[in-house]
Amino acid sequence: MERTILLRSLSCSPLACSRLFSRSAHRLPAHSFSRSHSRPIPRGPCRRSPHLRRWRLLPVASSPYSSSSSCVRFSGRYSSLSARAVATPTQPSPETFGVSDGVAEKYGFEKVSEEFIKECKSKATLFRHKKTGAEIMSVSNEDENKVFGIVFRTPPKDSTGIPHILEHSVLCGSRKYPLKEPFVELLKGSLHTFLNAFTYPDRTCYPVASTNTKDFYNLVDVYLDAVFFPKCVEDIQTFQQEGWHYELDNPSEEISYKGVVFNEMKGVYSQPDSILGRASQQALFPDNTYGVDSGGDPQVIPKLTFEEFQEFHQKYYHPSNARIWFYGDDDPNERLRILNEYLDQFDANSAANDSKVEPQKLFSKPVRVVEKYPAGEGNDAKKHMVCLNWLLSEKPLDLETELSLGFLDHLMLGFPASPLRKILLESGLGDAIVGGGIEDELLQPQFSIGLKGVSEDDIPKVEELIMNTLKKLAEEGFDTDAVEASMNTIEFSLRENNTGSFPRGLSLMLRSIGKWIYDMNPFEPLKYEEPLMALKKRIAKEGSKAVFSPLIEKFILNNPHLVTVEMQPDTEKAAQDEAFEKEILEKVKASMTEEDLAELARATMELRLKQETPDPPEALKAVPSLSLSDIPKEPIHVPTEVGDIDGVKVLQHDLFTNDVLYTEVAFDMSPLKQELLQFVPLFCQSLLEMGTKDLSFVQLNQLIGRKTGGISVYPFTSSVRGKEDPCSHLIVRGKSMAGRADDLFNLVNIILQEVQFTDQQRFKQFVSQSKARMENRLRGSGHGIAAARMDAKLNVAGWISEQMGGISYLEFLRSLEERVDQDWDEISSSLEEIRKSLLSKSSCLINMTADGQNLRNSEKLVSKFLDSLPRNSNAASTSWRARLSPENEAIVIPTQVNYVGKAANIYETGYQLDGSAYVISKYISNTWLWDRVRVSGGAYGGFCDFDTHSGVFSFLSYRDPNLLKTLDIYDATADFLRELEMDDDTLTKAIIGTIGDVDSYQLPDAKGYSSLLRHLLGITDEERQKRREEILSTSVKDFKEFADAIEAVRNKGVSVTVASPDDVEAAHRERSGHFQVKKVL
Repeated sequence: MERTILLRSLSCSPLACSRLFSRSAHRLPAHSFSRSHSRPIPRGPCRRSPHLRRWRLLPVASSPYSSSSSCVRFSGRYSSLSARAVATPTQPSPETFGVSDGVAEKYGFEKVSEEFIKECKSKATLFRHKKTGAEIMSVSNEDENKVFGIVFRTPPKDSTGIPHILEHSVLCGSRKYPLKEPFVELLKGSLHTFLNAFTYPDRTCYPVASTNTKDFYNLVDVYLDAVFFPKCVEDIQTFQQEGWHYELDNPSEEISYKGVVFNEMKGVYSQPDSILGRASQQALFPDNTYGVDSGGDPQVIPKLTFEEFQEFHQKYYHPSNARIWFYGDDDPNERLRILNEYLDQFDANSAANDSKVEPQKLFSKPVRVVEKYPAGEGNDAKKHMVCLNWLLSEKPLDLETELSLGFLDHLMLGFPASPLRKILLESGLGDAIVGGGIEDELLQPQFSIGLKGVSEDDIPKVEELIMNTLKKLAEEGFDTDAVEASMNTIEFSLRENNTGSFPRGLSLMLRSIGKWIYDMNPFEPLKYEEPLMALKKRIAKEGSKAVFSPLIEKFILNNPHLVTVEMQPDTEKAAQDEAFEKEILEKVKASMTEEDLAELARATMELRLKQETPDPPEALKAVPSLSLSDIPKEPIHVPTEVGDIDGVKVLQHDLFTNDVLYTEVAFDMSPLKQELLQFVPLFCQSLLEMGTKDLSFVQLNQLIGRKTGGISVYPFTSSVRGKEDPCSHLIVRGKSMAGRADDLFNLVNIILQEVQFTDQQRFKQFVSQSKARMENRLRGSGHGIAAARMDAKLNVAGWISEQMGGISYLEFLRSLEERVDQDWDEISSSLEEIRKSLLSKSSCLINMTADGQNLRNSEKLVSKFLDSLPRNSNAASTSWRARLSPENEAIVIPTQVNYVGKAANIYETGYQLDGSAYVISKYISNTWLWDRVRVSGGAYGGFCDFDTHSGVFSFLSYRDPNLLKTLDIYDATADFLRELEMDDDTLTKAIIGTIGDVDSYQLPDAKGYSSLLRHLLGITDEERQKRREEILSTSVKDFKEFADAIEAVRNKGVSVTVASPDDVEAAHRERSGHFQVKKVL
């Protein structure tokens, strides 16, 4: 999962929130408006969620400013518009927020404790509801991005996926909101900044956020009614839709399994990293709830009964088992009033005791586990994985130890130059690291590390290397500069509190709940100042070796609770899993009488009819919504001063940033030769992970960590509306405290001009790592691969991006890996040629975001930086006019689910952009595609995307059991629009929901960066205002007329599907020659 309003990512590095593949109004790992199961906590140590780490909101390794390369592509959905622009009334300072004891008593609460948390400038009060025992954290401050969340402990006893299916189902109608899916209505017509639900291994969270107070309380009410009084516990069809059911259209056909969660988890179980994570967690915790899969095992999910489902809700979804969180600038008294209306309807029960998670007892000796994962043919069949996992403690750790372990984790793995990470990658024994290091989000902390892409013979060598490296670190300690770099990075991240598009209040909630859910102090995780200062003093007094070596020895080297997980590639596994499922279904059918089969076909039709029948208008009116009068008529203004320093254009944004300077340096990429494009992502990584004449790459990385908040380098490419040539730039992003701006610009200069492309072995590692990431993306984010491939067939910008982050790039990496040893001089020269082609004062643009005084102070530093650049590039501008051939493609990989895409350029039909297109495309996603592809079709997600810069309108599905059926649904979209009947309330909701996306909440650095991208793409404030007015004046007539434009997708569109061999073969039998088949894994 992934959350951005600006970028369609073709990333060469992991997304910061990769584990939040969630029930969300934000896009599925690149685009979608879809909801789903999410595990912010790993089901094993192969994934980490930096936003949710207790002591590290955004570790440098995953930060947008991190020392890792990323190639991204600008998406046109809402980028031309604005950041959130909802006014809120002036609020008192946090110190004056409060609830008197009398008011608390009036609403049935008692005040347990109250503190002012200086780290987040908030007054936090813990209340207890006297009648039920529900606990409430009420956090008051001046943040307009208000957050609510309700969390239940939900420990499963098996892998049927009850918590996950219930998380999906409770938002499908409730007592007060008796329609099919109030969640979707909120997607359509709310100004939410976050709308989601997460299933963890032991708890389920339901968070929402909004900057508009009226909208916020609407969201809170819908969620409270959903969790306490859902329709799903009385409606087996919701259970069947979201969980699983047998499907049979005709008694003469084969029975199949359908269900949103069922198909989602088939996708999860197709990904090797996910299989490793599951195996690791279950082997580490064989005796408690973490030993099963809360998300559901596809082979076990069909064993779940509706009665068990009902019982689970009744047992755990009760106020006595609830932790409730409020955060922001709303009235704390109103929070209690709203809550008591719901909580007072219950009496206390034993859920709080019944749901307690028992600790796993530590092993007396190590354990080894061997599992298989589905692999493709050829080299893929030789790629083993091995991961060492330790359970660190039987009891919760004290605060000082926990912080010290987090710091140790960053020292060992946080930077590219961190010793454990560096030694493993430089060993040549594997392609990429697996294991999340320290994970402290479950009851007991874990440490995991390993490699993937390992040959079978080298598995013992990897294990030996890990153990020897850990022993050496315990014996020798860490370099002083490394300790300083980690300390600065962690401290900078904590103080900056930059959570990106993730609401700060939600990040704090998830940190707090990590202790609170286990009956520990919910305030403690919010306070880092004192323990951080104490740790710094201890390191200064005793030395880092005295602090960290005992931790390595006690918790890792001398700890017998070690689980080694070996994953073996199996080219037959995917087919065997499919055959196993088919065999079960054949037995089910054989056991049925003709009457049974006829009844199943009737039930299938009845469920589909319900799914595809719209809610009546009176039911829709039950969901609270805003009116157009609540919506600002103008987009938010980001202060932008366009100036000139030494002949170079400089954009400055005067915004409060808490004394942090954010800067971007952009270089025009048009002088680059076409044949060098595919080297650009590796060029970016080389700039950050190779050394100079005077500094090794380790020293350079440490210098960046000690002096700045992070630096990143990546290419940016987008179509420009009305122009044939794309906009393509190399962007260097950096941030530092304003007092260290000189260091920041000096380091940017060193990275750009002094790094030497001479380390052949490191470059070979970069190629192997990039190849492993791309292969992982194919399995986990096939919709992104399909989208990139379609774009590459339809416009030049899409072709460029696909060359640097799609199938073409993977093919390039595979051939390059063979070439590095033979043609290194030529490759090194290519990297140097890229530098000489791009780096020049004449092709440079500077963007800075900070308060006015710090901007003025930085101007002389910018001048000095610019003076160091070559005046002009050696290369002349070139023209990239390439595209991929336009045939339909089926990309075949070992998977149990499909990713189905179809797209066309609607500008080529004569369509002229109008703001109504934003409303219409969102409406298509949240109605037609939601109902037909997801709800009825059983896919995890179905959505459309309109890139307003290129004119490409695309349809995509995610973890889809179907292929041709989904393409048929896409082709029927124009007819859906022509036949659409829409009342004024529905239209108003669609408009408001679109404004909510357009005005997506942004922190100051994102506002400055968005302004830079608008400048590069020539989007003026006048155009933004025009589009907003068009959105607000959208009519039903616009929907009907848009049908003619997207008719082009049916008639002239190109289709790309990432799919399983069996489904591609079945599609070929039904429509011979429809796809060109391309086997990639």
